[in-house]
Amino acid sequence: MDKQGMSRTLQRLTHEILERNKGCDPLVFVGIRNRGDILAKRFQKLIETIEGRAVPLGVLDITLYRDDFERLHPSPVVQETDITFDITDKTVILVDDVLYTGRTVRAALDALMDFGRPACIQLAVLVDRGHRELPIKADYVGMVISTGLQEQVEVHLEEVDGEDGVYLVSAQRG
Repeated sequence: MDKQGMSRTLQRLTHEILERNKGCDPLVFVGIRNRGDILAKRFQKLIETIEGRAVPLGVLDITLYRDDFERLHPSPVVQETDITFDITDKTVILVDDVLYTGRTVRAALDALMDFGRPACIQLAVLVDRGHRELPIKADYVGMVISTGLQEQVEVHLEEVDGEDGVYLVSAQRG
């Protein structure tokens, strides 16, 4: 997926979100660090353009909620969670770049509950690559990429990588 493809995909997903929820009230967006937060910001801007209203945007760091963080990172770096609004009775659009095993989303769901009791949580992802380990399914999917276990999906975003793109790469063994 190139820059134009990503732009079209995010526009399509934005319209799907608005159609399913009959507008942008009472939507809030929460992006999972790192990259889900950037995609959530893009959704927020698109909705403001389409609806003429800003929707609340939060950023969620799930490091301490992961079930594998000690195994993956002996000294985890915890970044700031920034949710300055009440999510109680809101429809939370949880945003991530790639849906894989479902463990990141499970951790995000646990973390979100510390901020209130939403009416509903819907999951939006740019890429679903399969290989789920938990019963998690996205409500909004930009693209599905069938991958092998030795492959990875890399999402590049202009804000951090200098370009927009989605790439399938061979996993490095070390």
